[in-house]
Amino acid sequence: MARLNVLLVVALLISCFWLIRSSYDSRRLYDQLEKAQNQEHELQSEGERLQLDKRAQATPLRVEKLAREKLRMLGASPAATQYVSAAASREEVSK
Repeated sequence: MARLNVLLVVALLISCFWLIRSSYDSRRLYDQLEKAQNQEHELQSEGERLQLDKRAQATPLRVEKLAREKLRMLGASPAATQYVSAAASREEVSK
């Protein structure tokens, strides 16, 4: 009977340690999950902010202003436009 009691006590202790370990692992994994969800939320917010910045940077007025100032491009106007006729372009190709 004493052997059975010792065996049951050992089984009980093993069961207790296993329960403690599994609850610790559960808490640790839940904490990691919470951190990952917070990081996902932050990255999602940053992605949305970057999309808004991208849309703001690509407005036609801003692109035209940068083209004029930085690239020294000019807008198309009839005075600066050179027209090529179809006959002239055929002569160029045949040469």
